[in-house]
Amino acid sequence: MSTIRDLDPIHIGVVSDEPIRLEGLGSVFEHPSQPGKPTLFPVFGALEALLTNSKLEYLVVDLHSFHGGVEALEAIRRVRPSVRLIVIGPQGDDELVLDSIIAGARAYVELTAGPDTVRMAIDVVLGGSIWAPRRLLSTLIDRLLKVPDSSPTTCRPHLTGRERQVLDLILKARSNREIARHLGIEERTVKAHVGRLLRKAGAENRIELSMLVLNRSEASGGLFVDRRRGDRRKSKTPYPSHRPVSSH
Repeated sequence: MSTIRDLDPIHIGVVSDEPIRLEGLGSVFEHPSQPGKPTLFPVFGALEALLTNSKLEYLVVDLHSFHGGVEALEAIRRVRPSVRLIVIGPQGDDELVLDSIIAGARAYVELTAGPDTVRMAIDVVLGGSIWAPRRLLSTLIDRLLKVPDSSPTTCRPHLTGRERQVLDLILKARSNREIARHLGIEERTVKAHVGRLLRKAGAENRIELSMLVLNRSEASGGLFVDRRRGDRRKSKTPYPSHRPVSSH
């Protein structure tokens, strides 16, 4: 039987130019991992050095440490597009939260959060979801699902109203049972909708479907057209991340 000793530890880079804050971030890793989950080890250092470490797939970034703010996050993604960012930033700046996630952050944790909250955010990202304040979840989902206009010759599969509802909930990392309960339909009906979404997107599973939808800024014109609205939805900033959404 597999035990936690069988799991490879995960090393996570930590960047901050303030010693007190760096010490606080270090305390996040003092708590033992939950059973069945890998041990997390912090790796402290300058951003340039951490980005050259190919073993680091996750990076906790104190946004206060960078004068460029969101532009710095975009620069990190250009250098290491696969690295998953957990951002620590100011409280109450909703646009900064949204812009940070759009720039590639998998989590945005406010400066007032304690070590337990930061650890939960990291665990959510490790589990394949996005950590965002609950008050912004609706706005975030709206931005995820909006698609920039494309050429009239671009052919994209149509999305029915019910399929869009199911897709909304898939992006929130809901199970088929939870989707069925939320929409008041049978679980087998949800499975049928998911199957059609997978076929329309050309995805093999829910994770790949989420990746395709959330990465559509790299595709031409997005994945879907909503039949109820046609193809008139616009977005100033397409969403570049590729993970299902969680909230707190």
